[in-house]
Amino acid sequence: MSEQAASDDGARPFLYVVVCAAGVADGVGRLVDAARERGWDVGVIATPVAMGGFFDVAAVEARTGRPIRSAWRTPDDPRPFPAPDAVVAAPATFNTINKWAAGLADTLAVATLCEASGLGVPVAVLPCVADALAVHPAYRESLARLRGMGVRFGDPYTGDAQEGGGRPDFGWENALDLLERR
Repeated sequence: MSEQAASDDGARPFLYVVVCAAGVADGVGRLVDAARERGWDVGVIATPVAMGGFFDVAAVEARTGRPIRSAWRTPDDPRPFPAPDAVVAAPATFNTINKWAAGLADTLAVATLCEASGLGVPVAVLPCVADALAVHPAYRESLARLRGMGVRFGDPYTGDAQEGGGRPDFGWENALDLLERR
């Protein structure tokens, strides 16, 4: 955990996990479990669309012990999470990556990514983008811009293909590996 900066009170470092609306989002509990095993406390922030059935909200809340955030809090509401020591965006969709790169913080999830980048918080991303969208010029420019800001991108589909020639499982743990690299 080379980049994890535990707070002065000895608490575990805090990881924000930003979840977007992609079919693989139902596996986000694997990332939460892996992060906790590696010594992180975790808070999940989801896009509004992801909250609409892309993963089991109650199960993830039970794993983290915290509510999932999707909407902004009012000024009088307490902060539900401490400041992040790192952020993972997984799965990160075409829409979220392009809005983030353009600075269009129209959801709490994208605003969190924009703010983390501005604060110098380490950010690791596992994109989940259709092949036809991955070649779009705007997406390629967004990746270049975000990489230039220090964002670390990984391939979530490294590993062996599934039986029948399908893609390998989504490699949730790859995001944590990206955070641990210098």
